[in-house]
Amino acid sequence: MKYSFLFLLSWFALTSCRVSKPASSQAVRFFAADNPQIRYMGRVDLRDPKKPTFWASGVTVQAKFTGSSCDVILADEVPGGSNHNYIEVVVDDQKPVRLQLQTKMDTISVAKGLPAGAHTVTICKNTESGIGYLQFLGLRCQLLVDLPPRPSRKIECIGNSITCGTGMDLSEVPCGKGKWQDQHNAYMAYGPRIARQLNAEYQLTSVSGIGLIHSCCNLNITMPDVFDKVNQRANAVPWDFNRYAPDAVTICLGQNDGIQDSTTFCAAYVRFIGTIRTHYPQARIICLTSPMANAALTKGLKAYLTSIVTYVNARGDKQVYPFFFARSYNSGCDQHPDMAEHELIANELAPYLKQVMGW
Repeated sequence: MKYSFLFLLSWFALTSCRVSKPASSQAVRFFAADNPQIRYMGRVDLRDPKKPTFWASGVTVQAKFTGSSCDVILADEVPGGSNHNYIEVVVDDQKPVRLQLQTKMDTISVAKGLPAGAHTVTICKNTESGIGYLQFLGLRCQLLVDLPPRPSRKIECIGNSITCGTGMDLSEVPCGKGKWQDQHNAYMAYGPRIARQLNAEYQLTSVSGIGLIHSCCNLNITMPDVFDKVNQRANAVPWDFNRYAPDAVTICLGQNDGIQDSTTFCAAYVRFIGTIRTHYPQARIICLTSPMANAALTKGLKAYLTSIVTYVNARGDKQVYPFFFARSYNSGCDQHPDMAEHELIANELAPYLKQVMGW
């Protein structure tokens, strides 16, 4: 069922005065986005707590509710007038469902006909920042209850389109058909997969096309430029690093840089590690080759990263490590890894992270 913006405003006004009161056993109520029992993960703009706004791939909203049904209300930026975001919906341990928003304001039935008891719903933004923001406005259910404590482990994955999950989901639209975002699926990308394997929270700090010193696709930003932003694609909205302190940081950059002057690239990478270290003094930092690089770029990245890690280790930072993928993964769109290959990437990297972190 779809609601107009004016109808939603009226609904908010009618319900806001009674959200905190006990509900009857069957009543369905509206719970606004600033309810403390709703959990957010990832870089979210909370300047308006009633309209948490997020651009990045992999940002999630989670809640635990009682009752047989749940609806969520989302606003979609729709840049260009037709570029709708995709989301992933997960209820309890059921199979994830991938949906595309249809209007600028959607009320989506994410669960219905559930058995009695408590259920958990997770909403994940599948599409990257270039497809515009989502705003989570609230949900409708019988009652919200407390979620379990957050995982103690935290991971941050810094990267480009690979980390975003671009070009990997061919389940509905094949490569070369539809729009660019039709194959995005951040929820099933390697970073979130690793986090679920290791029982960790995650944050994807990634933009399609971005590089360390050179970005592709007419982007006028690099990752060091926008690392401190919520809306990285637009280099806007400062991020408060106090809100998330990862134990492990993976850096997957270099694909869009290509072969560069080694001194220039390595010096910039060392500076970027220094920037990360100022925000995360205790984190272990793992520097990755690109899992979609060809043989020449892989050779170059291995040489760069070996020099970089040796340099920073020798100067006292022993918590920086290199990791080289065993092969290239190119079965998705535009030679990106596809969904099955993201699972292989996760299965390759997760044991190393587990070893380095002592998890």
